[in-house]
Amino acid sequence: MKQHHYPVKTLLTLCALWLLAGPVAAEAPEGYDFVSYDEGLRLAAEQDRPVFMYFGRYGCGWCEKTNKESFSDADLKTLYTDNYVLVYVDAESGHRMTLPSGERITEMELGARMNVFATPVFGFLEADGSTIFTVPGYKTADEFRDYHRFVSGGHYKEQRLFDFLADQAR
Repeated sequence: MKQHHYPVKTLLTLCALWLLAGPVAAEAPEGYDFVSYDEGLRLAAEQDRPVFMYFGRYGCGWCEKTNKESFSDADLKTLYTDNYVLVYVDAESGHRMTLPSGERITEMELGARMNVFATPVFGFLEADGSTIFTVPGYKTADEFRDYHRFVSGGHYKEQRLFDFLADQAR
């Protein structure tokens, strides 16, 4: 009886193709001018604008849902593009960057420092890079508009995000 080794050959071929494909990076929403973290902090300081930071990763279904359903909103795109320096961080990337302190770390290390252990996570930073707040998970365009009101109105200086949102709901 003749044995066929097709499954082994198929597996080896698939492994070879995977290795040849190289690393795959996560993607920021289409049509937005996201920059790297270190570039974003530089621009924020130059322009005295807050930072909107998006932690994503390749294969993140909730990131894809957010990109398709929330970031496709034209009014939201205008709002965020006009008011923030947009930063995208691949939470699994080994891409190295330089912090304002001069320290060199990877995007993955930045995520760990900011307690990003699942994606997506969205953060708002002062122009100097200090964190205003972060929120995890899928968010609607309306939620992003609420976050903008919280940041642009300076409400974060006097109350917590969830208190602000509760006040807005009344």
